[in-house]
Amino acid sequence: MINIETFVFNPFQENTYILFDHTGECIIVDAGCQEQEEKEQLVDYIEDHGFKPVKLVNTHCHIDHILGVAFLSQKFDLPFYVHSLEKPLLSASMKQADFFGLSLELPPEPEGFLNDGDVLRFGESSLELIHIPGHSPGGILLYSPERKFILSGDVLFRGSIGRTDLPGGDYESLVNGIREKLLGLDPDTRVYPGHGPHTSIGTEKESNPFLS
Repeated sequence: MINIETFVFNPFQENTYILFDHTGECIIVDAGCQEQEEKEQLVDYIEDHGFKPVKLVNTHCHIDHILGVAFLSQKFDLPFYVHSLEKPLLSASMKQADFFGLSLELPPEPEGFLNDGDVLRFGESSLELIHIPGHSPGGILLYSPERKFILSGDVLFRGSIGRTDLPGGDYESLVNGIREKLLGLDPDTRVYPGHGPHTSIGTEKESNPFLS
């Protein structure tokens, strides 16, 4: 059974997730820890619970989601995975940091790439990958049909969707992708977004103004 722990980091109030199962293996999704206190909070949680991190995964590579990637990759000797269409954002990560006045240690090169329909494994658990562009070209979501949850990155929020006015954004692609790939899921499926509170597919199908 997959368990999820949420941390809120950096000036953008970004949600970083640790997913773990009974084996003790865990993955870290969207490592946004920036300040030393935030990094220590994440490391302390992992070490206090005796977890073994095995992968760093990013739903996309906007600056607020990658601030802790280099640190955690080095700290735990972790491979880093993204969708291949996020490579331009990774290459421009220092420019992103400069634009927002943030310090950034350059993330490592990805160990491999995640594609629509792939299965991501850790411990004795697995997650299905769903590619929905529009907020960023290579936005991916991590879905557990068994546990009925999805990590939506910045694709879907409570009462909102990801912004599409950034480079590589496309409103039609984002909305169509959500309608085609998410709204048909079990309404009880919990949604863990990249910012803000959790929600559910049923709630967003009924009340999200962007999807009506």
